[in-house]
Amino acid sequence: MKQLAENLWIFDGEAVPFLKLPFTTRMTVVRLTTGELWVHSPIRFSDSICQQIDQLGPVKYLVAPNHLHHLFLAEWLAHYSDAISYATPELIKKRRDLAFDYALNETRDWPWSNELAHVLFTGSPLMEESVFFHHASRVLIVTDLIENFSGENFSYWQRLFARMAGVLAPHGKTPLDWRLSFMFGKAKARRHLSDIKGWQPEMIVMSHGEIIESGAAEFLEKSFDWIK
Repeated sequence: MKQLAENLWIFDGEAVPFLKLPFTTRMTVVRLTTGELWVHSPIRFSDSICQQIDQLGPVKYLVAPNHLHHLFLAEWLAHYSDAISYATPELIKKRRDLAFDYALNETRDWPWSNELAHVLFTGSPLMEESVFFHHASRVLIVTDLIENFSGENFSYWQRLFARMAGVLAPHGKTPLDWRLSFMFGKAKARRHLSDIKGWQPEMIVMSHGEIIESGAAEFLEKSFDWIK
């Protein structure tokens, strides 16, 4: 557990294999003014993580921000059975075995709206992702919309693949296959990006890769040059 800002922490989990790369995992936790916890993209559940979480406050919201981040949800939903769960429409369709309370659509009045802004980033038939912004810390929270792997634990060929896909730090961005899938939806993506830039984030936390601790505006310009 690492505290990045007042009332905001990250938990780095174990790597999971995906597309022949060891994908590091990261969970972000925000303590709301009510004292309750908002948990984004839960990593593998363990007693140790549970103890650390419980010291921060009661878990109120469990958030699954896109259709790929569901591997460890069942354990979290079972343990924190009183928590309210949210997932993107894609994930709700994909995991019919899990009982989510609400869909992360574009219109709902969220219970955390005063502290966390939200946009559902769409424009691709392959992906939609809920992107969040914590007003107090000016931290942007993304999942796979930006990947920024250090490559330290990659082989030569994995580093080459990551560089070709555009997800190697310090030049991380949306993976190549997803960028290509926005071919006919760039106008919609640009509108979402405009909302994100309007928040004026100062730090960017992603589920996979190195955190952007300064120069967030400049990083966003370079990371999303593909939708201009």
